[in-house]
Amino acid sequence: MKPLNRLFLAVAALALAGTTAQAAPRKLVIEMVTHGQSTDPFWSIEKNGADLAAKQMGVEVQYRAPNTFNMVRMADLIRAAADQKPAGLIVTVPDYAALKGPIKQAEAQGIPVIVINTGGTYVQKLHALMYIGEGNYEAGVAAGKRLAAMGAKDGVCIDHEVGNVSLDHRCAGFKVGFGHKVTILPTTEDPSTTESRIEALLRRDPKVDALLGLSAQLGGVPAVEAVAKLGLKRKIFIGSFDLSAEYLKDVQEGKADFAMDQQPFLQAYLAVVLMANDARYGIIPATTDLETGPNFITKNKAGQVIALAQKGIR
Repeated sequence: MKPLNRLFLAVAALALAGTTAQAAPRKLVIEMVTHGQSTDPFWSIEKNGADLAAKQMGVEVQYRAPNTFNMVRMADLIRAAADQKPAGLIVTVPDYAALKGPIKQAEAQGIPVIVINTGGTYVQKLHALMYIGEGNYEAGVAAGKRLAAMGAKDGVCIDHEVGNVSLDHRCAGFKVGFGHKVTILPTTEDPSTTESRIEALLRRDPKVDALLGLSAQLGGVPAVEAVAKLGLKRKIFIGSFDLSAEYLKDVQEGKADFAMDQQPFLQAYLAVVLMANDARYGIIPATTDLETGPNFITKNKAGQVIALAQKGIR
């Protein structure tokens, strides 16, 4: 059995034990601060994973996030979370320079930290317990190789959150894996604006034949809609990081070529389970990098995943 499989089995057993063991002397509180709002389709899945783990482990999870992508506000939220003196702090690190201060201050107070989703390259610098998530650069390389193998020669990386270092890593990996021309298209978190910018780019550059979204709902879906609106006769290959029910339907219907699942539910779920057991028993896996993706979802797999996406699990 692979070591990672053993780890997942052990985590599952510990989660089950948390539901049956004697009640802890006090209810543990774990703070979770991310750069994404829990109302966002992607981040709601992260929160769902954290909520299930909290229920199974008998702990309380406080979820905090800025209303928009704002590192000053996120740094303030990390300080506020640390002021509560939680049993542990779970964070994303989209900007190391902006967030290292409050994270290290929390650790100086004796609060253990687990990094999820974004910021895996900074675990050692932050002295965090571990990173749980996807290697963004490596996933970008894999996406580029897949699109190149399909025959694409001129790609576009659709960046909906300019300033997020992890998204920069995805585009950088895409360039390397693709091996051909790649244009970075800065957009916003407004899908209609993104669709308009993609449409304008395709009109002015007829050589573009590959679009890579960095979010299914904020990049993948607008890409599909822009291509459909233009009614182009040439083939435009479309792929995207992450999942949404709408984008998965596009993949299932052949309007998009693939989605990349980093399993956000599992990221937050594992973080809460591991943090709870570290706080109670001082046990934590030896690894500092627990990868949850990427897993490619293509047309033949999309139907199986849609139902779980609608339930906020995939």
